Amino acid sequence: MKIRSLSLGFIIVIFFSSNIFPYPIDGYTLTGIKRLLRLQLVLDGKIKDTTPIKGALKSIDEITLNLKGKRGDSLTVLPPVNQKLQKELDRLFPNKDESYSIAILDITPGREIRYAQRQQTRNFSPGSVGKLAIAAGLFAELKRLYPDSFEKRQQLMKIRMMRAGRWAITNVHTVPTFIPETKEFFKRTVQESDVFSLYEWADHMLSVSSNAAASIVWKELVLMRSFGKNYPPTPEQEADFFKKTSKKELSEMAVDIVNAPLQEMGISEDDWHLGSLFTREGKNIIPGKGGSTGNPLGLMKYLIALERGKIVDEKSSLEIKRLLYMTDRRIRYAQSPALTDAAVYFKSGSLYKCKQEEGYVCKKYMGNVENYMNSVAIVEHPDGVTYLVTLMSNVLKKNSGTDHMMLAGQIDKIIRSLN
Repeated sequence: MKIRSLSLGFIIVIFFSSNIFPYPIDGYTLTGIKRLLRLQLVLDGKIKDTTPIKGALKSIDEITLNLKGKRGDSLTVLPPVNQKLQKELDRLFPNKDESYSIAILDITPGREIRYAQRQQTRNFSPGSVGKLAIAAGLFAELKRLYPDSFEKRQQLMKIRMMRAGRWAITNVHTVPTFIPETKEFFKRTVQESDVFSLYEWADHMLSVSSNAAASIVWKELVLMRSFGKNYPPTPEQEADFFKKTSKKELSEMAVDIVNAPLQEMGISEDDWHLGSLFTREGKNIIPGKGGSTGNPLGLMKYLIALERGKIVDEKSSLEIKRLLYMTDRRIRYAQSPALTDAAVYFKSGSLYKCKQEEGYVCKKYMGNVENYMNSVAIVEHPDGVTYLVTLMSNVLKKNSGTDHMMLAGQIDKIIRSLN
């Protein structure tokens, strides 16, 4: 959370995102993410809690990439707009509302790949959707460390334990903590003393969209790049590194680490750029550079690269997709009843700003200066209907979560009608 006080009133700037839980439930042994063990115990009836919905029950081995091989090779560039799909998409916005921008790609097997778009190059603040860039940077740096072994990369993520420290200040998102020995389970904001594995920090970053986790993972990528074969450093070496390295050098390195993988996917800096860490203290230690911006076109290119196995490599792409798989409560776009039985791979994010205005009260996701809400989703229905959606909006004084949910149902209906 970032708060600025101005002499002529006030502006409040807040990042928020989804309180959801990705990664396949049966992935505990592979990853060591302890909340997955708890979900498995819920499914086994050993812990009483709400059972995840049908669309959240895919096994880790059932998650695959949809655009490998020749079919994906046809998407080195986006296909031309499909006129039927475009006509139906335009009907959703009869008043040509400039507050919404969107891109849709229908990749249902056995059908022609179809694309439609609306204001796809209009830039918005990506909010927590920008954490997808950190995920790409993570697997790029892991490959630098272990170019010939994905198993070693996963093992490092599982055993590398990191204390939150100053990087967690400040944060507002709660993260889940499960203690297997006692079966104690609780959720709270990250504390400086908290210790999780790199896998768990990455999970917190993408599942509950913890800003603390995002800054901690990004910090770790800087250490990977700097220490190379000598990674991981001791706590003393880490502290000494950040004390002695210039802020300019840290800033340039950090920005390159998360943006270079985007550019390798063909995403230009104009279409998507991540410029600063997600916590106040993180920004104090590593200053931002260039700001953060994104549009539906850049985000769609990311999803296509993911499904083609082109984010770093095929195994890295698959692992990012697993980390995006929703296995618990769904919100915003993903909350649509039309998607209940579908597997949904999802990231949501928002940013709002408020200023003093007569008769107006600042509330979550209802800013009167800016009110960004963004949804990125891969939808896979049991009957094979599969499509990608990137949706960004800026509707002032209105919580757009319900709008995104309604649009999800309408888009799903359109894709099904055309199939």
